[in-house]
Amino acid sequence: MIKLIGFAPDADPATPGVLTAVTNLIPYEQGMKGAPVGQTPADVPALAAECRGAAVVTKLDDTRRVFAGTTTKLYELTGGAWVDSGGTYTGGADSRWSIAQFGNSTLASNAADTIQRSSGASFSNISGAPKAKIIFSVGTQIMALNTNDGSSKPDGWHCCATYDETDWTPALATLCARGRVVSQPGAFTAGGRLGEYAIAYKEKSIFIGQFVGAPSVWDWQQVPGGDAGCVGQDAWCDIGGAHFIVGQDNFWLFDGSRPVPIGEEQVRQWFQGSSNPNYRYKTQCVHDRPNNVVWIFYCSTSSSVPDKALVFHLKTKQFGATDITVEATLNYVSAGYTIDGLTALSATVDGLSSYSFDSAFWLVGGRALSAFNSSHQLQSITGPSLTSSMTTGDVGDDSTVSLLTAIRLRFAPGYKPATANVQTYTKMELGDSPTTASSTSMSESRFDVLDSSRWHSATVSFTGDHRVMAIGASLTPEGAF
Repeated sequence: MIKLIGFAPDADPATPGVLTAVTNLIPYEQGMKGAPVGQTPADVPALAAECRGAAVVTKLDDTRRVFAGTTTKLYELTGGAWVDSGGTYTGGADSRWSIAQFGNSTLASNAADTIQRSSGASFSNISGAPKAKIIFSVGTQIMALNTNDGSSKPDGWHCCATYDETDWTPALATLCARGRVVSQPGAFTAGGRLGEYAIAYKEKSIFIGQFVGAPSVWDWQQVPGGDAGCVGQDAWCDIGGAHFIVGQDNFWLFDGSRPVPIGEEQVRQWFQGSSNPNYRYKTQCVHDRPNNVVWIFYCSTSSSVPDKALVFHLKTKQFGATDITVEATLNYVSAGYTIDGLTALSATVDGLSSYSFDSAFWLVGGRALSAFNSSHQLQSITGPSLTSSMTTGDVGDDSTVSLLTAIRLRFAPGYKPATANVQTYTKMELGDSPTTASSTSMSESRFDVLDSSRWHSATVSFTGDHRVMAIGASLTPEGAF
């Protein structure tokens, strides 16, 4: 049996264990598993319009608030309802909300309106604050990037006074400051905290900001790394001690020293041809910490909204892929459920089967990867897999014809699929187009087939939740040519 090494359409198709195509199949530590589907929490209604950004924030007393924004409104999830928590805003066709927590205050910015602040009630303008595309907390300040303080400064930065998110008037005494980073062309596309550093991304460059005090307050240095940068506001995520970044021509891991490319000979070239270059800036990344993976939601070549996802396992360095349409993503913290509260989900025990019982969905304070779907409904991506498939690489030899008699799969204990079917293919040369051969259903984790050729591959289709660890093929040499 050969251990699966993940989805790698850029790799040599004869690489043992490689998968050249997958549908709704993602990596986990021991192999590949069916991708989870969205489940709607019983206490969360749909948002009034398309979600343009959402976040769960934590106050100093460890209580949490859940916010979501549309083009014109900011809402807070309170008592099972999305409550309008601000005025009416003027976001544009592509504007998205950037949300940050600073002590007990929540700040929100959309590049079109003055930075908003809520400390327990509705949002309101921060007097004197700029407009900004990106905001985040770092050290004792809020950092704003791609600003407008009366004039547009796409390469501008602005920080509030120390310990005071309401003061944005530059002054040495308060260490409130502003400036521009012009050593490389382009606007700031994204940014976030990395330890005590502020990281600012342009499309093809990375800058690291260090707090140095008066008079300059923040010192910005370009990071060596060629054309490494970030394509969009949400096209990165903090994975704990490093950032995962989607650039124009690669994926990167950045820990504050140098960006490290990933995806080479796996999915880099495939992603270039499978994502829409006109809407790559709409890519969204989120770290699913309990499963140690990064989800990369992107627009396929025929879509202007994120409708596909690559999934990268941080330990195994393997990829998977799934079909899913999202408006905005977040790690939603549920209230959890008790025995008394189960009737809110289902009147019968059988009706609870659509919720995986090892999911964080059930835990009080459990963080679950979540997304707003195309109906503006928040869903936790925790439901059991429905259908999936994987296509193997080619097994065989350039000079020997072999007879394929069986394909066997090794499943994780307790994760055998409800059904599985196989379609095999043959080639006399690796450069040939595949010829359709045998098809059959699985019996005892085995597919019995009878194909003669130099090279063999197979597509296996699954229904039901499953985890596949390894695959094996029974080949008998028939002669050399």
